[in-house]
Amino acid sequence: MASDKVMHVSDSEFDAKVIGNDLPCLVDFWAPWCGPCKAIGPVIDDLADEFDGKVLIAKMNVDDNPATPGKFGIRAIPTLILFKGGEVVDQITGAVGKSQLQDLMNKAV
Repeated sequence: MASDKVMHVSDSEFDAKVIGNDLPCLVDFWAPWCGPCKAIGPVIDDLADEFDGKVLIAKMNVDDNPATPGKFGIRAIPTLILFKGGEVVDQITGAVGKSQLQDLMNKAV
């Protein structure tokens, strides 16, 4: 079941909701047709619950929002980028395990 703690963002909202957020933010750049994106979806939902109040988790559909992925040079999905204070802290491309994503998020808390 999808977590209600995962925020969906668009190109027009990205700066306000992600870059301008006081909390660190992990953004999952994905597309509905992407098998690996679907595979890590439940992991993203679990992490949203686990890091609630510490790290904001957002998803951006790259098909509907091409400007932001282009700005960050995203060429493959899923790509997960961790932002803190409006800056990129780290990023991972591809479907990875939960422990690797936990390690990534712990860099920001």
